[in-house]
Amino acid sequence: MNAPAVSEAPLVAAPLVAAYGVCVAFAGREVLHDVTLAVRPGRVVTLIGPNGAGKSTLVRVLLGLTKPTHGRVERRANLRIGYMPQSLTIDRDLPMTVRRFLQLSGVKDAATLERTLEEVGAAYTIGQAVQLLSGGEFQRVLLARALLRNPDLLVLDEPVRSVDVTGQAELYDLIGKLRQTHHCGVLMVSHDLHLVMAATDEVICLNQHVCCAGTPESVGRHPEYFALFGPTIAPSLAVYTHAHDHAHDAAGHVVDPDGTVHHHDHHDGHSHG
Repeated sequence: MNAPAVSEAPLVAAPLVAAYGVCVAFAGREVLHDVTLAVRPGRVVTLIGPNGAGKSTLVRVLLGLTKPTHGRVERRANLRIGYMPQSLTIDRDLPMTVRRFLQLSGVKDAATLERTLEEVGAAYTIGQAVQLLSGGEFQRVLLARALLRNPDLLVLDEPVRSVDVTGQAELYDLIGKLRQTHHCGVLMVSHDLHLVMAATDEVICLNQHVCCAGTPESVGRHPEYFALFGPTIAPSLAVYTHAHDHAHDAAGHVVDPDGTVHHHDHHDGHSHG
């Protein structure tokens, strides 16, 4: 008599990084309380919350730059992390090309630099001065720099900062594709749920503690989310769609279906500081 078949539960990949009951206090003031989260390979987790919610502190804890007061953080052995900072100041009087800027990461191979810039849609910038890049171009270069580490985990702190709304949607789409091609985990920090909805698997709404967590749709309907962001902001949660018959290059120029590029002013002013 054959033994009955045993159905196997689907395997869940072990986390790349995980926090368990993390608390952080500075000078006796608690800025994070009992935070638990995990980022797994091939998954995009987004932290959202108002200014002062503890998002940057939590990222520093996960990266091992800040020690938690209570709780623990576990990282996979030999974890490679690619980090994209929220801002980066470059002296406008210091001449530096994109090629040289990327070489400062320790990667010197020209083919690798060109291939990585191509992957983020910014190959044409390699010989340009970093200081003269548009907001969207500079963010793509920062993303390329993070990818040069061949990361298991991408940590992106406000990756669409200084980018117009169209460029934001396209960058989020690019990030979603990168996690598939590299099969890396992605931890993003954002303050704008409705734009990241299509690009993230899990949202963690943070305000010094985890207010709510889950799929973007479930968080968008959660009473805690509405209480945190208010009735005027939360209802604007509908996924942003940019309905048009053209695309944009990294500089924000309109590109028609036939490849024609229209060089009109599509970006707001920005800085890299």
